[in-house]
Amino acid sequence: MSNNDTEEEQFFRERYAQELQKKKKQPGVGSYSQGDEMSEERRKVSQQEGKTPGRRGEQIKQQEIDKEIVRRDRLQQKNKNNGDRE
Repeated sequence: MSNNDTEEEQFFRERYAQELQKKKKQPGVGSYSQGDEMSEERRKVSQQEGKTPGRRGEQIKQQEIDKEIVRRDRLQQKNKNNGDRE
């Protein structure tokens, strides 16, 4: 979370992050592949950002999408490493 966020932006960021965590990822599909709800969300946000550049909401959404992709990748790596140990 950015330290420069207003209270409203913090609330928006937290709510959007929760929404992203609910999005599904197809098994065996990379983060940026077709059919992945996260990829579809990024496409929609990027398209909206092109129409209205500089809007804070789209900037926050892009940041939260990036964080969610990293979170999922770390979780996947952790699960993979735990599976190797068994």
